[in-house]
Amino acid sequence: MAQKTLGLGAFPTTRLRRNRGDDFSRRLVSENVLSASDLIWPVFVLDGDNRREAVSSMPGVERLSIDLMIDAVGEAADLGILAVAVFPNTDPSLKTPGAEESFNGENLVCRAVRALKKVHPDIGVVCDVALDPYNSDGHDGLVKDGVILNDETIDVLCQQSIVQAEAGCNIIAPSDMMDGRIGVIRKALDDKGFEAVRIMSYAAKYASAFYGPFRDAVGSGGALKGDKKTYQMDPANSDEALRETALDIAEGADMVIVKPGMPYLDIVSRVKETFGVPTFAYQVSGEYAMLKAATENGWLDNDKVILESLMAFKRAGADGVLTYMAPEAARLLKSQ
Repeated sequence: MAQKTLGLGAFPTTRLRRNRGDDFSRRLVSENVLSASDLIWPVFVLDGDNRREAVSSMPGVERLSIDLMIDAVGEAADLGILAVAVFPNTDPSLKTPGAEESFNGENLVCRAVRALKKVHPDIGVVCDVALDPYNSDGHDGLVKDGVILNDETIDVLCQQSIVQAEAGCNIIAPSDMMDGRIGVIRKALDDKGFEAVRIMSYAAKYASAFYGPFRDAVGSGGALKGDKKTYQMDPANSDEALRETALDIAEGADMVIVKPGMPYLDIVSRVKETFGVPTFAYQVSGEYAMLKAATENGWLDNDKVILESLMAFKRAGADGVLTYMAPEAARLLKSQ
């Protein structure tokens, strides 16, 4: 009589599929968990009352007046989202070469933060620190004769950080990529009594082609003269990202961001493994637009793609994700 074989070898073997056989079992052995509290929702605000404007290059995303933004944030909070990042669509008439509107305590962001905190005091508010929404050149820093000025820009960024902190911002997020700005901003905040305000540094921000829809949303794209390659990172470099991150941590960053997200999962992983600090990925506007275009055309399953793309960040080591899909993802997670 022929001897019966075990199929996968001469001895009993672990069949990994056993743990995949039921929903409860898959959840028990899941290595990563995605929740609404992992998500930060970037919101775009504009002046006026009861106003909303669609961002043409970001299906489903709107610029909202402060009153509507407050309502939307309340709905997001009900879904379990704990923090939002506020970005302004600044009136072009307020944009100048010196970006003075960035440190006006009555600018759109400051008014939005104060109003938001009054209604939703427990929501964490993240404020971008960079000059591109206010600079008539569309750059993250001051420009002179076509050159982005590093130290002069940092002086303005400090003033911008202070007015945002005064408005009630919890987390300052410098995205400008000027050298040495984290340490100077930290000192400026501390000197004004804002020791509790955290800094979430865009430590590894690449000169990416995936930012186009965002620039449309904040109105900086049309103003941009040239490109940002002299201060944002070369997409070819990964070791440099670790050097940038190490410097920001040494200067006092409490958390770091890698931007963009999915095309740079290797950077997210290396940063987390190397430094062990709270690490966030930014699923940027171009990533959002690509996925939405595909789902609207029926090429991909919208709900599955949203959760799978966000889980990829968790798997790579991200503690959280800034994503325009935050409310939609939170609803899907709540329904599971």
